[in-house]
Amino acid sequence: MNSKKPGPPQLVQNRKARHEYELLDFFEAGLALLGPEVKSIRNGLASFHDAYVSFRQGEAFVLGLRIAPYANAGYDRPNPDREIKLLLHASEIRLLSAKVEQKGLTVVPLNLHLRHGRIKLELALARGRKLHDQRQALREAAEQRDLQRERF
Repeated sequence: MNSKKPGPPQLVQNRKARHEYELLDFFEAGLALLGPEVKSIRNGLASFHDAYVSFRQGEAFVLGLRIAPYANAGYDRPNPDREIKLLLHASEIRLLSAKVEQKGLTVVPLNLHLRHGRIKLELALARGRKLHDQRQALREAAEQRDLQRERF
């Protein structure tokens, strides 16, 4: 039995983020997408390889999020590597940009999911882990798995 409650259906996930970063705080943002990009994401044709969030002039953008071109898009094929504007409240943008200016903090995208029929991006305020911290986290996760197996 899984005690975890079901969340929104995930379309694409950034698997490396939880391994490479210590996640401190979570946010959900909308995306300013074009029609063919929505279809590609719904088909799972997006990747988070080296994706990060940048702040400029009071706006937030996700860079490095690659959305493969939709095959049936016709003449309007957007650049697969374009920067995509994030739809966040102004107070959230101010909070995140202030935190990013602190030493060692960054905002990383975690996953793309559906919420009420709209594609949303889950973000996390994160601190990078060193290699020994990553190994320690893997060791602790393995110990937790072993404890769970012994209980059942």
